[in-house]
Amino acid sequence: MLSKLKPFFYLGIFYIILSLILRIIFIFHPITTASFGILESLKILSVGLLTDIFVFILASSFLAVYFLFLSNSKYKKPYGYLIFGVLVLAFIYTAFVPGNIFKQYGGSFPEVAIAFVGLKTLLFGLMLFLPNQRIRIRNILYFITLFLYVLLIIFNAVSEYFFWNEFGVRYNFIAVDYLIYTNEVIGNIMESYPVVPLFSAILALTLFVTWFIFKNTKNELLTLLNFKQKLILLGSFLLLCGLSLFAIPQFDKIKSDNTFAQEIQANGLPKFYHAFTHNELDYFQFYPTLNQKIAEENFLKQFQPPTLQREIVSENPELKKNVVLISIESLSADFMEHYGNTQKITPFLDSLATKSLMFTNLYATGNRTVRGLEALTLCIPPTAGESIIKRENNKNKFTTGSVFKSKGYDVKFLYGGYSYFDNMEDFYKGNGYDIIDRNNFKTEEISFANVWGVADEDMAKKAIQVMNQEAKSGKPFFNHWMTVSNHRPFTYPEGRIDIPGTAKSREGGVKYTDYSIKKFFELAKKQDWYKNTVFVIVADHCASSAGKTELPMDKYRIPAMIFSEGFIQPQQFNPTMSQIDVMPTLLGLLNFNYKTKFLGQDVFKENFQPKAYIATYQDLGLIKDNYLTIISPTKKVKQYSLKLQNSQLQDNFKLYYDEIPVQKSVQNLVDDCVSAYQSVSYWLKENKLNK
Repeated sequence: MLSKLKPFFYLGIFYIILSLILRIIFIFHPITTASFGILESLKILSVGLLTDIFVFILASSFLAVYFLFLSNSKYKKPYGYLIFGVLVLAFIYTAFVPGNIFKQYGGSFPEVAIAFVGLKTLLFGLMLFLPNQRIRIRNILYFITLFLYVLLIIFNAVSEYFFWNEFGVRYNFIAVDYLIYTNEVIGNIMESYPVVPLFSAILALTLFVTWFIFKNTKNELLTLLNFKQKLILLGSFLLLCGLSLFAIPQFDKIKSDNTFAQEIQANGLPKFYHAFTHNELDYFQFYPTLNQKIAEENFLKQFQPPTLQREIVSENPELKKNVVLISIESLSADFMEHYGNTQKITPFLDSLATKSLMFTNLYATGNRTVRGLEALTLCIPPTAGESIIKRENNKNKFTTGSVFKSKGYDVKFLYGGYSYFDNMEDFYKGNGYDIIDRNNFKTEEISFANVWGVADEDMAKKAIQVMNQEAKSGKPFFNHWMTVSNHRPFTYPEGRIDIPGTAKSREGGVKYTDYSIKKFFELAKKQDWYKNTVFVIVADHCASSAGKTELPMDKYRIPAMIFSEGFIQPQQFNPTMSQIDVMPTLLGLLNFNYKTKFLGQDVFKENFQPKAYIATYQDLGLIKDNYLTIISPTKKVKQYSLKLQNSQLQDNFKLYYDEIPVQKSVQNLVDDCVSAYQSVSYWLKENKLNK
């Protein structure tokens, strides 16, 4: 039985040797500005060795599953034919059934699923119908399995080296970010490194090591383990996995006064997992900083009084109007005719904008839904890493909902999908919102649905039902509705618009969303509560984020408007503003008196400063005074002067800027940028933005 563990031993030894070499390289790397004594070096290497062993045990789980399912008995009659039949049916479903679960996801997911299921079916069929070739086929599959393991081990080592070369640390959220912005990362690699020699060397080494392990272990596949032996080995492996899950965090607790020592003795894979699950990037480790007191004073001087918690007092009586906030999925400004689009895909929103208070120069804080929801709910600038919505410490915050609740409002979050997605349910429930999502729909209430949720028109009808019930209670309501239909695969009910749902086009998704919002307003106008309701319509983010620079201005420009028949006079507000300013402005229009920790401003107050915060997961930007200032990891600062490009549109609707790098940064704008992001990061860390 022990001889069957040979592949694990060979792969494990290779992984441990490569990890040891990597640690030695890190110790002597120029970016490692620290020296280590003999005892410190031995500690680093020994802790690292033990960590590597336990990490490999967990990483070898897939190999263990592979060996667990190696069997000749499954090809015997009738089981082989039954299994093959199931695989064929699975392939037919994946490849030919319209609207199957894989096709609902859109993108390349259906092709990947078809390839996987098809390949599995083909290989099982070959093993079933060609018994004389079974050993040869199994050897080929075994070689491929080893090849993939060896390739991943080498590729991970190379990736860790380049990551250390740039940041001087093991994997953190930046590495997670790299998986999200794949195109940009690949482009950077292509431009920065000798890709052909590098990947040729990786491939050559992978083939050599794979062949060596295969040659020395392939005979173990000639006789396979019986069921009892598999159970014994499986039980032993599960015990080792349990021990590994316990041991790895314990080794991580072995601290050092030297940050470099701490990082070198760690293993990159658990660090990556931690970054992926915790969604944060330490601002103070990776970004430029000021003295904390100076940073806070500089940031807070825009407010009156210049303190984090402030009292908002209106000179006029409060207006307890209902409020419906509609955040629209992926609605870039350039989809609207106002901003030069000629496709007429937002006829209703363009019409509504002329009857509304329209914010013509507003920027989203990020490029993901949770970032937009964060801006509209918490009204704070974005921070490095993931949105607060997806972090552990996301509850009991000061929110727009908490302000409305303090005024006696019913507060709800409405979402056509399952709100557990992107941690929305956890966040909104944890901050006092009631939730209406797909779980609240009866079958007969759904005319169409895809993987993201029910069609927006179905959610519009449900929203009307909910608001009618709320109105009967006699209490005002604040409802935040997040749409879903303008999302890949862009499918929706047929016959609603002149672009068929089968086209699966972005333009169709936009136009159908516009249609659904029109239907919502047609229904709302028939309700008694309509004329006492303020509607806030704003995109969560743009449809795409890639551009020539780190933060292309046009990829953050979004439409926003406030509409209320007989209350809000049609007008345009043209100065630069942020998504985080929308709700403080609305509360100002309602003359609310409240204590606030919002870091957005009421744009109609005298102390308003035109500016906007835009960010990716790691690049943090400030638009102010015709400059874009960006701070990035490893304490980098870039600044661009902004020159509006010529077009036939009015200046307030022109989208495109030339972002011209400046040779010498405007220091007060750099300080403003650092002050904002440093202050918010610190206050979140210290829970100072809680209620």
